Amino acid sequence: MMSRYIWTLNGRKFDEDAAIRVAYGDRIRIRFVNTTMMAHPMHLHGMFVELENGQTDRMPRKHVVLVPPGQVTTVQLTADEPGEWPLHCHLLYHMASGMMTRFIVEPRTASL
Repeated sequence: MMSRYIWTLNGRKFDEDAAIRVAYGDRIRIRFVNTTMMAHPMHLHGMFVELENGQTDRMPRKHVVLVPPGQVTTVQLTADEPGEWPLHCHLLYHMASGMMTRFIVEPRTASL
């Protein structure tokens, strides 16, 4: 019998809502760690990410980055689009099974 897969981001399915929150203008690094035996093309709506490739002045800008099986892929981005954006695996059956979260770019305040 085939078991149902449940895919997660940060150990949580989408319906467990563990949104990622950043302040507008923040420069952040996202580290995708793939502990599975399948590739995951990761996609953040609304913003480009820059693929870390060992060069600081020539990082390719991407909408989708592939995270190979058992590998780590690291990207950087400047949070320059306010609002709530989906961050998910671009394989739709992974996304529908929970591999999605909200990426929220909040207005910068004195406390952020």
